Amino acid sequence: MTDRLGHRLKLGIVIPSTNTTVQPETDDMRPRGVTNHIGRIHIPDLPLTNNSEFEQIMTAIGPDLYGAVDRVMSCKPAHLIMAMSIPTFWGGLAGAKDLQTRLEKRAGVAVSLGSLACAEALRKFPTVRSIGILTPYQPVGDRQVAGFFEENGWTVGAVHSLKRPSEVLISHATTADLRDGLKTLADRGVDAIVQAGTDLAMADLTGEGERWLGIPVIAINVATYWSALRANGVEDRIEGFGSLLAEH
Repeated sequence: MTDRLGHRLKLGIVIPSTNTTVQPETDDMRPRGVTNHIGRIHIPDLPLTNNSEFEQIMTAIGPDLYGAVDRVMSCKPAHLIMAMSIPTFWGGLAGAKDLQTRLEKRAGVAVSLGSLACAEALRKFPTVRSIGILTPYQPVGDRQVAGFFEENGWTVGAVHSLKRPSEVLISHATTADLRDGLKTLADRGVDAIVQAGTDLAMADLTGEGERWLGIPVIAINVATYWSALRANGVEDRIEGFGSLLAEH
């Protein structure tokens, strides 16, 4: 017997309690027969107006990260997505692999991370050498994201940060904010754009951005969800979220 609605795949998705974007975006991308199940890491609505405040994120998730994993794993998903962005970039590739190993040990299933999924996605576009990065972060966070991609072989041609003032207000970035950020990065002559920060509502703008700009646009929630689907043999091509999910 299999789950009636999730007969193809049940996905656990761990997100910060302040995040209002991952749940609706992943539900919009969900193929028939796949179900999404959210575990929320309790964190306060932290101010993020400078580097010192931003670094608090890394300690804020610690007390409840495993609790959130345990809660979502109680419904027996086959795969887990870590849908909080900055911890997956912190410390470069070694930091990402360490976090993935710890979460897989706790969950007992394979785990997809945003940083590794974005790198996996970029490899689907082998002519891409230089990337632009769009974030909601302060410079200390931007450096971690840029360093991860440089370590993995891409040149970071530009970083554009929206510097959102708090955890909750990340999701309040407007369509105009996001479009302007994409255009600013494209004007720097990069081969592709990667968006970090899972609470930036970017998934529905990826295809539109690719049409305007003529280059791949990788949104982190799209990349992570795509990676989890493909790792579990779900090969559906889904329109409306850019070429990654529609063509790869």
